[in-house]
Amino acid sequence: MKHEPSTYGDRWAPVYDRIHAHLGTPEAVDPAVAVLKELACGGRALELGIGTGRIALPLAQRGVQVHGLDASTAMVELLRQKPGGSKIPVHIGDFGSFDLGSSFAVVYVVFNTFFALTSQDEQVSCLRSVSRHLTDEGVLLIEAFVPDIGRFDRGQRISTGSVEEGHVSINLDRHDPVDQTVASSHLRLSPAGVELFPVAIRYAWPSELDLMARLAGLRLRTRWADWQRSPFTASSTNHVSVYERA
Repeated sequence: MKHEPSTYGDRWAPVYDRIHAHLGTPEAVDPAVAVLKELACGGRALELGIGTGRIALPLAQRGVQVHGLDASTAMVELLRQKPGGSKIPVHIGDFGSFDLGSSFAVVYVVFNTFFALTSQDEQVSCLRSVSRHLTDEGVLLIEAFVPDIGRFDRGQRISTGSVEEGHVSINLDRHDPVDQTVASSHLRLSPAGVELFPVAIRYAWPSELDLMARLAGLRLRTRWADWQRSPFTASSTNHVSVYERA
């Protein structure tokens, strides 16, 4: 089956909030919301891949006017069902290339979602679209992992997820170092049967992100290792990067 922009959200929607419940705790959400509210500086925000609203909803509750863009109607429907979700304007479409006809003080894409664009061309196209939608003082924020190809053995990896009385989960990954892509499947086994949840990404190192941003007329303003603004070092496994107009 071809992996379309909506594939991830449509397939994961029924279980997304449950599997990623640990990402919705105040400890995980509050630092991100605080940073984004500061960057918005009273202006509007746009979340690429808004999903079920893990970040957008609390950010809106803090007084920021949040808009969203997502390819999956199934994920957006879950957002709509949550308190405040119906008040957030969401555009259905591919954030690899978009034209919303408006500008934003901050555009952000979190939890590695930028890597859901599975080619370098798509990633550059996204950054160019973002650049067109930023106000003069606007910024782009990307939260992503730092690639670690040492995870893979002969281009593949099998790892155990959860092991519980009622179900077990296994993650299967296939790595292509030429295209910098990883095709994954999250396999869940329970008495009800077997479920498969696909993931397809194209990773990029921070330095490559910086170069792609330059092609889109953006430049790195700052980079942290986490939402607490810890210094980014050679041992950092994640990064929160903020770009501004060049």
